Amino acid sequence: MALLKVKFDQKKRVKLAQGLWLMNWLSVLAGIIVFSLGLFLKIELRKRSDVMDNSESHFVPNSLIAVGMLSCVFNSLAGKICYDALDPAKYAKWKPWLKPYLAICVLFNIALFLVALCCFLLRGSLESTLDQGLKNGMKYYRDTDTPGRCFMKKTMDLLQIEFKCCGNSGFRDWFEIQWISNRYLDLSSKEVKDRIKSNVDGRYLVDGVPFSCCNPNSPRPCIQYQLTNNSAHYSYDHQTEELNLWLHGCRAALLSYYDGLMNSMGAATLLVWFFEVTVTVGLRYLHTALEGVSNPEDPECESEGWLLEKSIPETWKAFLESLKKLGKGNQVEAEGADAGQAPEAG
Repeated sequence: MALLKVKFDQKKRVKLAQGLWLMNWLSVLAGIIVFSLGLFLKIELRKRSDVMDNSESHFVPNSLIAVGMLSCVFNSLAGKICYDALDPAKYAKWKPWLKPYLAICVLFNIALFLVALCCFLLRGSLESTLDQGLKNGMKYYRDTDTPGRCFMKKTMDLLQIEFKCCGNSGFRDWFEIQWISNRYLDLSSKEVKDRIKSNVDGRYLVDGVPFSCCNPNSPRPCIQYQLTNNSAHYSYDHQTEELNLWLHGCRAALLSYYDGLMNSMGAATLLVWFFEVTVTVGLRYLHTALEGVSNPEDPECESEGWLLEKSIPETWKAFLESLKKLGKGNQVEAEGADAGQAPEAG
């Protein structure tokens, strides 16, 4: 018994074809939007590849670009099919290709749904690459004279200003690295020598942060250095004072930014997927309704359209049987090829 059977007369078939024609061209526009979202995400990831250890994954944006392009191609073709469906002579040339085309559409809808899910799952891979990339960015902050790293100071400063963040996990990350180049240190100074000798790695560590960590909304002039020394500043207690620095780490700020982008893109892709599924279902009804016309010379006659020719369990059983037959056919061919090679070897 056919699943979700619907009766169609000539008027209903024409309305269905016209409606699907319009929906397919709207789907082309939706495909362009998905393509644009993928392109935008790819550019955003490229812009900050320096703080992602240059190992950011472009699988999601590339997938969005690919399904966006395929959506435009498939829906343009489906629009043409729906337009020609109103003319029996034109529709006849599409008739042999409709079943394979519908199967491809089903596979495309599955792929589109998986891409939408990937949009929501990108956070895990981003978090690890951001963590390592920001650590490297902070480590190379001082290397303004080193080829290949001279841009890192500007990159980190602009990042901290734009995203209102400081360090990787927080401003204290700057205390653990030497972010001031030796070029700008008076190495003959006793204070500098003592500070360098005070740690086993021979680094000049300070309880200070770069200027880009300063919060301009604070009424107090920015305190960048000796952040943990209460006596160095008037009316100051670093344990109770609300510091005039950005308190959030850049990893959390960037993750929040990309999370917002990916959630929006995932929701948009799911909407496009729902629209594509609707178009595929409509195309299936149009196909079966036109196939069911008993008398092609009488276009006014009624016909039946359905989603599946049999029930879901029967359809699944038939699908498994066809796979088994295909597997057996390949096995027989392989055995025949082996048998043909045996006499030659003899």
